[in-house]
Amino acid sequence: MILLIGFLSGACLQPEAQSTGVPTNEPQSVEATPTRAIDPASEAAFLSIEENGYAHLFLFRTLDLSLTRITAGNSNDIAPKLNADRARLAFASDRDGDWDLYVMTLSSGEIKQVTNSTQYDSSPSWSPDGQWLAFETYQNDNLEIAVVNVDSGEVVPLTQHPASDHSPAWAPDGRHVAFISTRGGDSDVWLADLDVAGDDRYQNLSNTPFASENFPFWNRDGSQLLWASISQTTGFSGLYVWKAAEPERAAQWIGDGIIGVWNEAEDRVLAAVSAPNQTFLTLYGLDGDILIPSIPLSGRARGMTWGSAALPNPLPDSWTQAASQTPGALWSPIVTPGGDVPGGRFAVVPVNDAQAPFPQLHDLVDESFNALRQRVSAETGWDALASLENAFVPLTTSLEPGLEDDWLYTGRAFAINSLMSNAGWMATLREDIGSLTYWRVYIRCAIQDGSLGEPIHNAPWNLSARYDLDPQTYEQGGEYAPVPAGYWVDVTSLAQSYGWERLPSLPAWRTYYKGARFTTFAMTGGLDWYRAMRELYPAEALITPTKVLAPTFTPTNTPTLTPTKIPTRTPRMTFTPSSTPTITFTPSATPTPPTVIP
Repeated sequence: MILLIGFLSGACLQPEAQSTGVPTNEPQSVEATPTRAIDPASEAAFLSIEENGYAHLFLFRTLDLSLTRITAGNSNDIAPKLNADRARLAFASDRDGDWDLYVMTLSSGEIKQVTNSTQYDSSPSWSPDGQWLAFETYQNDNLEIAVVNVDSGEVVPLTQHPASDHSPAWAPDGRHVAFISTRGGDSDVWLADLDVAGDDRYQNLSNTPFASENFPFWNRDGSQLLWASISQTTGFSGLYVWKAAEPERAAQWIGDGIIGVWNEAEDRVLAAVSAPNQTFLTLYGLDGDILIPSIPLSGRARGMTWGSAALPNPLPDSWTQAASQTPGALWSPIVTPGGDVPGGRFAVVPVNDAQAPFPQLHDLVDESFNALRQRVSAETGWDALASLENAFVPLTTSLEPGLEDDWLYTGRAFAINSLMSNAGWMATLREDIGSLTYWRVYIRCAIQDGSLGEPIHNAPWNLSARYDLDPQTYEQGGEYAPVPAGYWVDVTSLAQSYGWERLPSLPAWRTYYKGARFTTFAMTGGLDWYRAMRELYPAEALITPTKVLAPTFTPTNTPTLTPTKIPTRTPRMTFTPSSTPTITFTPSATPTPPTVIP
């Protein structure tokens, strides 16, 4: 099937490693599958989508654009991947308390556990013959790549590199593995040729400074590789296609997206597209045409796979049961009784046991914050939202320049204490969407045994690096930092489940640290800033007069008394002044009435 000799480590495996059962015979490729017509009724995509903060598996049919939940519960199922014959689905799950690999038989819905360890195992990718899974595993405070036998559970480690190596994609020829690695500084797509030894084995396919690549995915015959890229400088984020026949040619952009997968006919790409606070599902042609209307998803997409699968009719009972479960509301607003606020406006109420300059929030959003705080405490093992940099800011308090219309004034926003970043308890990943910069915030778990959180895959952004006296680093607003060790919780994704949105950075954030706003979340409720302020204040309190400088008078002295330079001899010597000295006052400004600006 495949020869695994020192893959990615730069040295051959020791003889005892070769005797572990990993096959060493010649590669066995998938049966040739030229481009062919596919019955649309058999096309089935499997997605992992977050809802209420938990990731569940969904079946998506392109024929009728229907989404059907096939797993449920208070656990996470992520990174689904179909095998070559489209009969089994591999995925990762923490349903037993630790992150392990599982395989589901599509005809029955039966699930089998493949790995059983305390460390994090995820992102499975099938070998061409369906006997092995390449996957990412967290070993020695770092993400590495290994393979596991699906039947015996035997694991063979494949990488030992200080960089973060993850998201393997086994090529259909069985001789190459694409993967994501930070060994070049940021997250790039690398290709390992298993027939070559030493460092010449590796090729950086994307080679894009200041961009993070993710989710490589081969087409069925291995001639093209699809991946997602988030650019930090050029703004050209989205899905790219690299052609194996033209390895030196740059990958071609085909459309927006954070995850993309091929169909079997290799003429369409199913993509998850990220907006600042929403994820959508769409379908592209290879020319970039959008083939279906964008479908809003309940949360972040955590993986997808697509193929022509012979699904049973009716669907397995476990799928039907999961589809019938409707997630309940995570919180509901409660108006505090006894409020004496005129004009139908709302009050701000205290947030108990929270530290902030003004520990208060709008009466309609405090229940959501308290519910989110409890959830973050359960997910991280400590009360990370007990200390806030800011909550409600009174109208009489001035914030930094550029934040005059900040959402903190509305009582509908809070800012996590950014000092946690300096202490190593917070990590921030940069995400440029369009022309705006957003941030994804991770908080470190108190318990680091793998039972809480997940490892961070990509390099975070170090905002403090701008102070290192490097002009280039200062101008770009920081630089990539090494991937931090340990297990973390994506607070940005969790906050979105409770209705809290991240805010974009101010345009000058690269040279203005406070303008990054990387820890601020707001619950806008569909309101603009002015209408949100009107929920707390009367209109006259929001009138801001235009500042006008007091008039000043500039005196202009014009002495013009000039004696005659050459005296004229006359009976009497006389001096004739040419003019009389005058002093004039010219006002430089005229008082202007104030302009009312809401």
